[in-house]
Amino acid sequence: MTRSPVWHPFTQHALEPPMRQVVETEGAYLIDEDGNRILDAISSWWVITHGHRHRAIMEAIARAAARFDQVIFAEYTHEPAEVLARGLVEIAPKGLAHVFYSDSGSTAVEVALKMALGFFHNTGRPRNRIVVMEHGYHGDTIGTMSTGERGVFNAAYEPLLFAVDRLPFPATGREQETLDAFEAFCRKGEVAALLVEPLVLGAGGMKMTTAGLLSGLKQIAERHGTLMIADEVMTGWGRTGSLFACEQAGVAPDILCTSKGLTGGALPLAATLATAEIYEAHFSTDRRKTFFHSSSYTANPIACAAGVANLEIWKSEPVLARIRLLEGMQRERLARLADNPHFSNLRQTGTIAALDLVVPSGGYLSEAGPKLRAFFRDRGLLIRPLGNVIYLMPPYCVTAADLDRAFDAIAEGAVLFARGR
Repeated sequence: MTRSPVWHPFTQHALEPPMRQVVETEGAYLIDEDGNRILDAISSWWVITHGHRHRAIMEAIARAAARFDQVIFAEYTHEPAEVLARGLVEIAPKGLAHVFYSDSGSTAVEVALKMALGFFHNTGRPRNRIVVMEHGYHGDTIGTMSTGERGVFNAAYEPLLFAVDRLPFPATGREQETLDAFEAFCRKGEVAALLVEPLVLGAGGMKMTTAGLLSGLKQIAERHGTLMIADEVMTGWGRTGSLFACEQAGVAPDILCTSKGLTGGALPLAATLATAEIYEAHFSTDRRKTFFHSSSYTANPIACAAGVANLEIWKSEPVLARIRLLEGMQRERLARLADNPHFSNLRQTGTIAALDLVVPSGGYLSEAGPKLRAFFRDRGLLIRPLGNVIYLMPPYCVTAADLDRAFDAIAEGAVLFARGR
């Protein structure tokens, strides 16, 4: 077989079989070249919210494509970007007043980091330290790798990465240690921003924290004049049970990053929302205070139109009711595995359910990951364990029968793995 020239992400091609081709998507399913229907139990890497090819979003894309392609955003604006920005400010936590567009979650976080440092630089109070959470993940660009957990993901690039201060991930009942560590960092006076994934640390292993911790971190940040950056790239758009995870803590961050579900998952688009104070620090007759960031496809009109359609879906359809239903279905099925000796640390936040497969050696490089992926693939399921961490994060249109099939396969796969198959 001729080898494809395509280099796939997070794929060791020397160990993986040839990729199957997806020829169509529909609802909660991918359809491959042989007509097999594959349940997309992880929303194609956490982006699909309402379901694949939601009609309203597809129609909005078609209408925009009939009028636009790319428009330079440093010289002009356009209606889809303006409407989407106003809509985002309307639904975002209070105080977020300005929207900067980019292309992905990684770039949204890069923008946020530059905004934070630029804010202090432009106001004559230079600060250069960033505080992050242990086990965090914020993307694969240089800045976001620097702020994420160090390890196999970025060992080769260590010479390029800058230093950050890391908070210990709070074990159950030990949140005060995390808060005390943040207080100690802030007392040094050089902390520009705290960057955190609110409520759920995704790629770090679906590690879940509480709203109380997030609220406590925000209070400390405010006391010390430190900015809070909420990386809601994954946690936003209903995944944790509310539109944005910050809402559950009553927290309004100084900067909020969103992507993935921003367009319902249909097209790549990201936005970084900031307070008026941060914007004003860059608003000047001195050109040196300009916010120097861009990409060629900033605020692509077609992607922005998809984002506007997504906002309309949230207004006109019972999205939160679907999320509540999915939360309950996940909780019920997760409970069925509570006494299963093959699993530990069963947990759920909103629509995200996760559990750890009990193995001699865990972590991202655990052999459990690829073996279980192959097992699920053979059963028509797209489930990608993070090492020995199995999780489900399906689109909101998933059915009870879909989830039964997924959880039954998880239980069966654990038994077969334990037998060494």
